[in-house]
Parts: sequence; C-alpha cells; structure tokens
Amino acid sequence: MLIVVVAWGSCYVLITWGMGDASLLWFAALRALVTGLLLLVTLLLAGRRADVTVLPRGPGTWALIGVLALMNVTLAFGAMFSSTGGLATGAAAVLSNAAPLLIVLPAWWLYSERPRTVEVVGAAIGFGGLVLVAAPAGLGRGAGLALLAAVGITAGALLARRLADVDLLALGAWQFLLGGAALSVVAAVVEGPPTTISWSARFITVLLVLSAGATALPYVLWFGELRRASLTSVTAWTLLVPVVGVAFGVAILGERVTPMEGLGDAIVVAALLLVAYSSRAAHRQQIRKAGS
Repeated sequence: MLIVVVAWGSCYVLITWGMGDASLLWFAALRALVTGLLLLVTLLLAGRRADVTVLPRGPGTWALIGVLALMNVTLAFGAMFSSTGGLATGAAAVLSNAAPLLIVLPAWWLYSERPRTVEVVGAAIGFGGLVLVAAPAGLGRGAGLALLAAVGITAGALLARRLADVDLLALGAWQFLLGGAALSVVAAVVEGPPTTISWSARFITVLLVLSAGATALPYVLWFGELRRASLTSVTAWTLLVPVVGVAFGVAILGERVTPMEGLGDAIVVAALLLVAYSSRAAHRQQIRKAGS
C-alpha cells in the first residue's frame, strides 16, 4: 500500500506537467487507454494461457467488467481531472480520496465486513486532517465532481470482490481499455476532437510515466489487496495520497506548506498508523484463535 500511495501521490505533479499540452478529458482518456495497452502487453508477454487470462469468460463477467470500467475509469478519471478546473488542487485531492468514508456501510452490507470502531474513527480523523490541508484554498465549484470521483473509486473497490476469479492483468487491461474508450467519447462530445494535443517529447514522457508507474503498477497492487484484505482498512490508506502529493509538490514544484497544512498532514499520518496498528493486531488475534 505504501507503493500504491507514493505512485498515486505522484500523479498530481505529473498531471500538472501534462495539462499544458492536452485538454483535461482527453488527457484522462489517454491515461486510461495507454494503461490498458501496457497491461495487455504485459499479460501477453507473461505467456499465460489465453483462454483463461486474456479474454475472461461469461457474459456476466464481462457485464461486471463493463460496470467497473464505467465507474472506476470513465467516471472516476473524468470527474477527477475535470474537478481541477474549478477546485484548488489540495481540495480536489482531499474530496476525490473520500472513499474510506464512503465504503464503510456498503462493505458491511454487501460483504458482511463489519468495520472495527478503530477503523471508522481513524478514517474520520484522517479525513478531518485532510480538510485542514484543503480548507485554506477553498472548495470551489469542482467539489461535486471531486466527490463524484470518490464515488467511482468506491464502486470500483466494491466490484473488485465480485471479480476475484478474473486474472488481475486481464481485469486491468479490459477495464482501462473499455473505460478509456467510453471516456474518449465523452471527451469528443465535450471538448471536440483531440486536434489540440501537443505531442511533445515532454508530454509523451509524462503520459508514459503516469500510465505505467502511477496507474498500471499501483492498480495491480491495489486490486490485489482489495481481494484479500478488509475493504475499510485498505481504502483508509488512500487518505495518505494527498499528503504524498503535497510532499511531491514541495520537493519538485517548490510549493510551500502552511502550518495548518503541516498539522493536517501529521493528523492523517497518525490516523493511518492507528488503523494499520489495529488491523495488524486484529490479524494476530485471528491467527491465535485459528491456532487454538
């Protein structure tokens, strides 16, 4: 999860670098499509059996993959990128990573994952810390879009359990290709044809790094954890993404951190340590019960 958090936290810097060369929705669509192609090529090079991994079986499975693509890619990416146009970066990062709070009740209802009190309290405290980070910049008109992105991410996390039998690389490849194709249609309708994209060496480099290192790799790790661990405890780690994004902004873009932002970041880290410690302690207790 630390690798996932660092990779996703780097997205903010990469998106900032690439936004000058492409419109928001087309940039988001290209990120999804390139990610899907990279995962598909990786899947083919892995030499796995094509009848099992490349093409998942059954109309029901493909229907779920389609819903996952629309929610986790088309909706989440489109809303996340669009929210930056009317919302301060810090506030957009906070609201689009509200999944830890949104997932608690659905995970309990769908998968009987009753959250521990420590997890709920830790997620709430952590989100409060992020509000301190974003509050000075104001919310703006993109708040609804940022929250919509969080809804898409939450739905994707819940659907991950329904598709536990599908190979991770195949699931990722088709999810991003289908979601990216749908997002391309939206981009064409809203922004017109992609004739204004500047295919400079900088933009191509940013797009490849964003797709491979900040999307494809963390995706495989993220969905792998969602399949085997508590949804509440796993998604709690996403609260750290904006904190890492702020750290990258300071180190690379030369941005400054106010005392309130520093306090908010410290609260988030403390809350995540609380959740992580509680999760590890509960795991040890389960092992002792199984051994006895």
